[in-house]
Amino acid sequence: MVRAAEWRLRIDGAQPPSPEAIAAIGMVCDGAEDSGGHGPVVVELSGVPEGDWTSELTVGLVSKWERVLRRLERLPTTTIAVADGDCGGPALDALLVTDIRIATPSLRLVLPVADGATWPGMALHRLAQQTAGTAAIRRAVLFGTPLDAARALALYLVDEVTDDAVGSAAAAAELTAVYVGSELAIRRQLLLDAPAVLFEEALGAHLAACDRVLRRTSAEVAT
Repeated sequence: MVRAAEWRLRIDGAQPPSPEAIAAIGMVCDGAEDSGGHGPVVVELSGVPEGDWTSELTVGLVSKWERVLRRLERLPTTTIAVADGDCGGPALDALLVTDIRIATPSLRLVLPVADGATWPGMALHRLAQQTAGTAAIRRAVLFGTPLDAARALALYLVDEVTDDAVGSAAAAAELTAVYVGSELAIRRQLLLDAPAVLFEEALGAHLAACDRVLRRTSAEVAT
């Protein structure tokens, strides 16, 4: 699942969250953090869980899964998803925490079903956050209606649909190579917080970020 030397992850959405998957993501996060964010993390995604896929899950395991995804979402480096075919469960979860999302034309985003309803994990929350209103994803969230590549692109859930996903991922990695470190993570967090935080509450965090930039630029001029 992991090719740590290349900061790569392969997440099979057909498999439920597992301790092994959590550990694999954690290893890549460790490497990316220890390197100071040098080099993007590329996440290859496909697959949808079927059948009795929740039989081995516990709330504790799901909590650990969501926490490691949150860690992936906050890395001090660019995260690039390459999604192919049907993507649901862990594959959809991971897609929604990445910065740049590249899809093949065969992509379909699918919320998996468990106990007669769609799975109520944090993917549901992120889908609602990342689209322009809940109406656009109502059928997907309530009834598991797949979102094909064109629809996912229209909703900005993916950034590009291409037959050359590998080439597009390499181009994205080159384009974003200079954007690394804690400042990238801070910008991402400000962006994620914006829909839910009032201007007055957000102002302090934005001013603090501006102050850090000004202090560094002043120090550079002084030297």
